[in-house]
Amino acid sequence: MSAQLISGTEIAKKKKDEIAEGVKRLKEKGITPGLAVILVGDNQASRTYVKNKQKTCIELGMHSVLVEFPESISEAELLNKIYELNEDKSIHGILVQLPLPKHINDTKVIEAISPLKDVDGFHPINIGRMMTRQDAFLPCTPYGVMVMLEETGISIEGKHVVVIGRSNIVGKPAGQLFLNQNATVTYCHSKTKDLKYHTKQADILVCAIGKANFITAEYVKEGAVVIDVGMNRNAEGKLCGDVLFDEVKEKASFITPVPKGVGPMTITMLMFNTLKAAQKVEEEM
Repeated sequence: MSAQLISGTEIAKKKKDEIAEGVKRLKEKGITPGLAVILVGDNQASRTYVKNKQKTCIELGMHSVLVEFPESISEAELLNKIYELNEDKSIHGILVQLPLPKHINDTKVIEAISPLKDVDGFHPINIGRMMTRQDAFLPCTPYGVMVMLEETGISIEGKHVVVIGRSNIVGKPAGQLFLNQNATVTYCHSKTKDLKYHTKQADILVCAIGKANFITAEYVKEGAVVIDVGMNRNAEGKLCGDVLFDEVKEKASFITPVPKGVGPMTITMLMFNTLKAAQKVEEEM
């Protein structure tokens, strides 16, 4: 029996329709949600991501600003631009596209963004609020995963969730969001001994390791839900995930494909966070 596909494209479309409605309502009250994206240097992958973010902004009726800097920009100049955007009333969300050049400290840059405009959900204040189950901007990729499961009707409470990966952007926050929904969570990573032993116990397996087709059927428990957050290129240069899809889909109950799985949800949740930031401003008016 082959696994049921969780289509990020379809769920993202549904969510975007809801966001567009929210944008329309705010615009009627004279507020246009605005997102500023800062791009440093000329990384092609980053440029593609940014283009998609801008395109989605415009589709949803939002105000979109792209700020581009050469790779040689100083850290001080970049921070000054962020402080300026923090004060800009037409901008509700600020996102700095990572990775940044080596001479710029990522942490300093993330912490310079106002927590009220941190639509990436990376600021320590938002991370702390997420940890303590307060209202916060949640990191877009793990948030997208939670929405996919919710929309598919997969219950999380009491399930054993195994997260492979411990990055600040995906792995760590994903585990915390599952914990917040009463799952039992195990984190695995490159130093985990006997990875297979842990992954085979997972009711829900979240793969975020960045190794093409690494997770084969022997890592997966019969009937598990498999969420593939990986974005890699295989030997032929084709986009693929961390999971060997054709093999694992025969063992899992639900699985996300790559592409058209978690990817479309990341940008969608970024738009959701930007709308939420603008709604908070409206509430204070």
